[in-house]
Amino acid sequence: MKILVCISQVPDTTSKIRFIDDNKHFNTEGIQYIINPYDELALSRAVEIEGADITVINVGKADTEASLRKALAVGAAKAIRVDAEPRDAWFVAHQIAEYVKNNPFDLILCGKESIDYNGAQVPAMIAGLLDFPSVSICRKLDLEDGKALIEQEIEGGKEVLSADLPLVIGAAEGIAEVKIPNMRGIMSARSKPLETIEPIDVPQLSHIESYESPQPREAVTLIEANNLDELIAQLHNKSKVI
Repeated sequence: MKILVCISQVPDTTSKIRFIDDNKHFNTEGIQYIINPYDELALSRAVEIEGADITVINVGKADTEASLRKALAVGAAKAIRVDAEPRDAWFVAHQIAEYVKNNPFDLILCGKESIDYNGAQVPAMIAGLLDFPSVSICRKLDLEDGKALIEQEIEGGKEVLSADLPLVIGAAEGIAEVKIPNMRGIMSARSKPLETIEPIDVPQLSHIESYESPQPREAVTLIEANNLDELIAQLHNKSKVI
């Protein structure tokens, strides 16, 4: 079975986020990057599938190659880097879909979303461009007789679906345990192929006007347990909730 795993690079959650140029650009100086955690789950599930031939793909510049090498160390056989800045989900989905059109796969695994923009758009866009079925927020995935059995999170519960291949999956927590590369995997990753390809031209349909950081949390106001009048006054006058 041929599996394509789409990975993206995101800032580590401990990084301090800053914006520059009138809040029009994200300041990458001093930022530590990691593989998007949901994409790591997708890759880990792919590695668990017996006999899978796994390719990982990323849309990014040369600084993303460390993440691709880590994916190779985890168990992927080949890595593809589309040499372009991933300006938005529309652009990224087109690059991946174009690669799949020329290199067919039985299964495409993505994270359900990236932890930086939380857009949750790429898996569905890839599926739409390829006319493949798509299931996101996938917590369990089993393959049998050319079909996928999927457990998907829905509002208030879960549902179990059966789908034909090829298929696009958006992986969520529970689909696998994250695999940590061992020394043998790290050494073998050095000799595995990492191919760089040129992007296709995609019309830019959206532009970022500006970024805005969330307002800092206010200091906590401590009120004595027996001072009910003060509590009511704070909730009414300051918090405006009563």
